[in-house]
Amino acid sequence: MLPLQTDVLIVGAGPTGLALATALQQSGVDHLLVDALEYAQNTSRAGVVHPHTLEVLEMIGVTTPLSAEGTTVTDFTVRDRDQPLLGVSYAALPSAFRHMLLLPQSTTEAVLQAQLESLGGAVHRSVAALRVTTDANGTAVQVKTAEGERTVHAHYVVGADGMHSVIREAAGIAFQGTAYGESFVLADVCMDWPMGNSEVSLFFSPAGLVVVAPLPDGSYRVVATVDDAPDVPGIDLIQQLLDTRGPVAKPAHVTDMVWSSRFRVHHRLAETYRKGPILLMGDAAHVHSPAGGQGMNAGLVDAIVLGDALTRVVRDGAPDSVLDDYAATRRPAAQLVLGLASRLTRMATVRSALGRRVRNVVLRILNRIPPFKRNLSLALSGISRRKYSVLPDRKPLETPFAPAPCSNHPRPVAAL
Repeated sequence: MLPLQTDVLIVGAGPTGLALATALQQSGVDHLLVDALEYAQNTSRAGVVHPHTLEVLEMIGVTTPLSAEGTTVTDFTVRDRDQPLLGVSYAALPSAFRHMLLLPQSTTEAVLQAQLESLGGAVHRSVAALRVTTDANGTAVQVKTAEGERTVHAHYVVGADGMHSVIREAAGIAFQGTAYGESFVLADVCMDWPMGNSEVSLFFSPAGLVVVAPLPDGSYRVVATVDDAPDVPGIDLIQQLLDTRGPVAKPAHVTDMVWSSRFRVHHRLAETYRKGPILLMGDAAHVHSPAGGQGMNAGLVDAIVLGDALTRVVRDGAPDSVLDDYAATRRPAAQLVLGLASRLTRMATVRSALGRRVRNVVLRILNRIPPFKRNLSLALSGISRRKYSVLPDRKPLETPFAPAPCSNHPRPVAAL
């Protein structure tokens, strides 16, 4: 039975929604997590969890189980076909996690859901948000369920429902930006790959970019820009992309297709992350190019910071203005991420011969400058944005989710 009254309604049970629900469950905060899909998606989509995200996820107890499911890689290399241009390593990061963790998004979601359920929480599926109304008594969200339409009353509503967020649109929050001209192909394939599983590789070529990253089951994630890509890219297209953009001396040979899709990338940022009782996080608040693998990571950090803010307000009686602190803290982080992803994409999609030559010369020079490479590793890993991952009176890496101070909250909680 779907509860019709809650303190916090979370719309969207992707990684960000699951992470927020887990944080609130751990703290004993009444909440309801709903998702329009009948089942969790089993496709790969986002494939990397960066070091700072692993730091933050320790606060809800999922870093260890995630690490057990993924494969670790320390190096990110930019190449022009066979020529290395720029290498970045995570090996010297000022963090307990000096690596990228590579695993399918479906696995990340499964680990988060398992943690939520172990604490006594749940996901209510086949529940689609339709309309939102707000008055002096709070917020009413009309939802569609298998039993018909219902109205859920909540003190706060969190939009974790993606780029086409019903919650953001209902709040009238502008989603400013544009779409990139190219479409992107995304595929997980089995192949003979000369780089093995030792690095994430970004290849430049006159035909466009292609990124290849190893996954824990021995397959590889391939991401590439393609003009007017088909809805379901086939194995022949992936082979062609690697033949025309990847290594030449030792070419790749694709043997099997695990999964593929296409998507068009937008570069957008919500005008605000809060409007009254409505809050945004993840793709409902910011979307951008997959260059650098930042999207899901930024959303997961959103969830942990918002979980801290809601715990203070709902459970501990802190002023409602703490939720403004969440918005003021996380939106600047998204601006930095959007800037980084945009610069990487523009650099990778240079088409003119002169432009490519200049770019390659510049990257080779930068590859000899240790401070530049260190700063880039800090940006890609998220470590440089630590100050945007805690509310103003918290210190970086401070655990915000203490269990409820008394037994007033019947749901299980876990100390970290």
